[in-house]
Amino acid sequence: MSEEKKKGSLIKDALVLFAITLIAALALGAVYEITKDPIAESEAKAKTEAAKAVFAEMKETADAPAGTVETAQKLVEGNNKNNEFDTITVDEVLQALDENGKKIGDIITVTSKKGYGGAITVIMGVADDGTLKGIEFLSISETPGLGMKAKDDDTSNDNIENPVDFKDQFKGVKPDSYKLTKRNINMTGKTEINAISSATITTSAVTNILNAGLLVAASIN
Repeated sequence: MSEEKKKGSLIKDALVLFAITLIAALALGAVYEITKDPIAESEAKAKTEAAKAVFAEMKETADAPAGTVETAQKLVEGNNKNNEFDTITVDEVLQALDENGKKIGDIITVTSKKGYGGAITVIMGVADDGTLKGIEFLSISETPGLGMKAKDDDTSNDNIENPVDFKDQFKGVKPDSYKLTKRNINMTGKTEINAISSATITTSAVTNILNAGLLVAASIN
């Protein structure tokens, strides 16, 4: 093949490759435009349902005052005495309102990147009097049957007497902060979190998330 034919073949191949890439990019762009609104709506719905789950008395939410999240993040970073708040981020703070539009608490979303399988994001409801109303997991990718028990409707420790769901430890309690324990007893209503069997890293991450959220809630109220 002559040098001229080789050059023409290369140009042709390059144009074909460019056309394929352009078509693929346009197709991806079209798919994104079609799916972005349904995805956004689905995420918003999931967040609303999670907020209601962690604060049953709440009727609606309102945005917290401007700068609340930034101030909350600085507060968490400033109280990182034992490195328990490393990689902790305060993602969102909303006000929980009753049927009359009166503020009765806060809905706080916090993320830790120190989960065993990656980042863990928790949404928590805290009443104005400091009572933790409940928690839900917005994101968690821990080991099935171990760390994932934090999210599943399963017990925190199958060997404890009168076992409870892991999340149920955080309903209707009024802690200043939590600490992790490995004792095989039911700690419901206490400030000690029962570690999930063979998933101490997951439980530790959740403990730090909740302590960061409680710290923020206390500073708001």
